[in-house]
Amino acid sequence: MGIYKSVTTILTVSSLIGLSALIAGCTTNLVHDGVKSTTSDIAYCSGSDWISDSSVAILPVPIVAFFMPHADTHEIRPNDYLNSCGDSRHLVYRHVDVDRTACIPASLSRFVTLGIWQWCPARVSWEAGLANRY
Repeated sequence: MGIYKSVTTILTVSSLIGLSALIAGCTTNLVHDGVKSTTSDIAYCSGSDWISDSSVAILPVPIVAFFMPHADTHEIRPNDYLNSCGDSRHLVYRHVDVDRTACIPASLSRFVTLGIWQWCPARVSWEAGLANRY
């Protein structure tokens, strides 16, 4: 009984450590430029949007696809979101984050498709400061 309890405890602790590492690594900072000094006023712009950050196996063969590298179906480019704030030449502060926390429960799609496709809903948040020119 003592060995069984020790093994169970080790598995539980390692599962909790693995889960906390997974959750902690779910947000990616794509761009972070600090505020540049400027003499003009700054107008701030921010927003967020849900996107598909899904991936497909390079070799889409059922079961084998679990062991193959995956390619993203949609490239997340910061400028696609920062352009809604105005002319990029006048941005004095840029910050774009991608939060993939919702991908954890959605990873079941990889098992349903036998490793070929994984659905990942991600939340992109952006903010920027636009220098107002007189």
